[in-house]
Amino acid sequence: MTRKILDQQMREIKEKLLILGNMVERALLESAEALEKRDLVAARRVMAADREVNDRRFAIEALTIGLIATQQPVASDLRLLAAVLEIAGELERIGDYAKGIAVINLRMGDVLKPIVPAEIPVMARKTADMLHRALVAFVNEDAEAARAIPREDDEVDAFYLRIYWDLMGMVVRDPSAIERVNWLLWAAHNLERAADRVTNICERTIYAVTGEMAEMDVTWDELELQNAERRRL
Repeated sequence: MTRKILDQQMREIKEKLLILGNMVERALLESAEALEKRDLVAARRVMAADREVNDRRFAIEALTIGLIATQQPVASDLRLLAAVLEIAGELERIGDYAKGIAVINLRMGDVLKPIVPAEIPVMARKTADMLHRALVAFVNEDAEAARAIPREDDEVDAFYLRIYWDLMGMVVRDPSAIERVNWLLWAAHNLERAADRVTNICERTIYAVTGEMAEMDVTWDELELQNAERRRL
């Protein structure tokens, strides 16, 4: 296979990864919006769409493994293709988090009518935006952009802590609220974990471009100070 054909096939794999990423972004946003509006029909759509996310992930993996096995890519190509395998898996997991939020919405059904914390859709928008930029960084092989994005994970963590303490306060005031609080904490936790997966995608981009394999440090110092301050109040 000539270099030109190999490059073309690698571009096609990147395009398929972007399509998968766009589906996952949309699932995150739609699941959070459906929860906010208690839209059970939209929640079912998110769940149904997850099957295609899984199928596309497996298709990307099959195509990538086939290219590795048959075309003997050079070291830089191999790093990129290995990153594709990892990123496809991360996207599928983020899709699972979106589906999980839809499941929460359906399980609450019409019995409970909780006020969904305003931070949940904000977390979803922030995480989806980070994900979009992380995938663009990968496709463009932009290691510097990939290094910058994980710093924003602290914002998502801060939203999660705010939700956590607000909901704990609700339980203190009304112990009967514990069931709906648990559901909402689960939803917020899914978004927090989705943002962590975006950091993993950025790590793989840096590895693909530079060969550097390292976990990106995310500081929790400021969040822990805020946490301690809340406990004193």
